[in-house]
Amino acid sequence: MDFNPNFLTTHVGSMPHTQLDGLCRHLMDALDIPAWPQLTRRVFRESMYIQYSAGLPGLVVDAAREKIFFDTANDLTPALEAFYERYLADDVEAFAMAPEDAAGFYSMLEVLRAKPGEWCKGQVVGPISFGLTITDQNLRASLYDDMLTDAVIKNMAMKARWQVRQLRSVRPHVLMCVDEPYMASFGSAYISLNRERAIAMLDEIFAAIHQEGALAGVHCCANTDWSVLLATSVDFLNLDAYGYLENLGLYPNELRAFLDRGGVIAWGLVPNSEEIDNTTPTQLAERLWRGLEALAANAKIRGVSLRAEEFATRSLITPACGLGSTTVEVAERVLESLQETAERARRG
Repeated sequence: MDFNPNFLTTHVGSMPHTQLDGLCRHLMDALDIPAWPQLTRRVFRESMYIQYSAGLPGLVVDAAREKIFFDTANDLTPALEAFYERYLADDVEAFAMAPEDAAGFYSMLEVLRAKPGEWCKGQVVGPISFGLTITDQNLRASLYDDMLTDAVIKNMAMKARWQVRQLRSVRPHVLMCVDEPYMASFGSAYISLNRERAIAMLDEIFAAIHQEGALAGVHCCANTDWSVLLATSVDFLNLDAYGYLENLGLYPNELRAFLDRGGVIAWGLVPNSEEIDNTTPTQLAERLWRGLEALAANAKIRGVSLRAEEFATRSLITPACGLGSTTVEVAERVLESLQETAERARRG
């Protein structure tokens, strides 16, 4: 699909609200590409690490302590057999998210169904971040258990496919983003994961998203080795451009190849904190274009042809990261700034 969004707006996912109360309709009106809200403060089960975890073999959910972990002390063979039976049967419905885990998803489906449109967005947690966050009973990260990691990858791939099917029932075109905040630690002593394995893990999920006819994205809200993400089959890259736009300049060849195959950048340009009160949409748009010019200049020094204007139609505008960690009042100001920032960015 030739996707030229020309600074359309969307958001990352999480919101600070504890009740829906018309939130999805508000998001639909405020965004060019509505994304369903993850209400991480509403209930424990709407944490991004919980809401996609149902069905994983050996997973224990301790609601009283608000904790989940893998119990590998007991034989996981029966649970693994049941999991892979569903997976190999291509039983996508068996990987559905429950309403109590994702109230915002079901609410947004109803809102979108009532108003025709072209695009919408979903999201799923990435296997690297999930695997580093969720441990076994001995506090060993599940990422380092090959058996569990394979199940996590396939579970997230099927959760993404199920989402796309639901979203395509109300909008013909879907963006599905894989959230990988822990990619910020890639290459450090904190993560024992090589480049090839990271790419393969993400590409398996991207392939599943493509299988359902959606565009696949990846979100990292801090700096990382962007060459790893650009080397995957991802269609759009969502980064915190308010804080880390210039870091893309370290990878001009990879960025050039990404654009040549139709890639889109979702610039997380609007700060997702009280910092929103210290800037204006005009300043943010000017900041973006200065950054694009710097990317082009840096690429030229390295012998790579890259023009700032190339991004004019190949860009989305988002908040720097999810809004779940801020207040409702700040989130509202971010959404208000988002659309005006995009309009200013289009003017160049």
